[in-house]
Amino acid sequence: MQIRWTGNKGSGTSHYTAYSRDHEISSEGKPVIQGSSDPAFRGEPSRYNPEDLLVASLSSCHMLWYLHLCAEAGILVTDYYDEASGIMVETSDGGGRFKEVILHPVVTVTESTMLEKAREIHQKAAKLCFIANSVNFPVKHKPVIVVT
Repeated sequence: MQIRWTGNKGSGTSHYTAYSRDHEISSEGKPVIQGSSDPAFRGEPSRYNPEDLLVASLSSCHMLWYLHLCAEAGILVTDYYDEASGIMVETSDGGGRFKEVILHPVVTVTESTMLEKAREIHQKAAKLCFIANSVNFPVKHKPVIVVT
């Protein structure tokens, strides 16, 4: 994994406003991710910021575990969508931290007999997610299960 700052406007970090927060995240054989900081910190709003990527990592990890566990349990998932969100707080020294992340997965299954088990599997996926197990704030889940 490589990070390259691409925001030198000619005078480096000579002043807080003299440079862009733009950077690229890359890894051999994978597409480049265009990164920046949050717009509140002079970042480019069209690029992903570290906070976006952390929430996305939590959502992705949960989804991948969930799909795996459903496949093992014989639950046929035909669609999965999550609109994850995070709540952050700023600290008195200008830093901050996540207070919590909430996942809102909407899962589509093929039969109504699968609804209860599909709901329960979210709890097991939450316990197995490597990323969720690595953070020091709660990752909450508010799943909705629907039948096609």
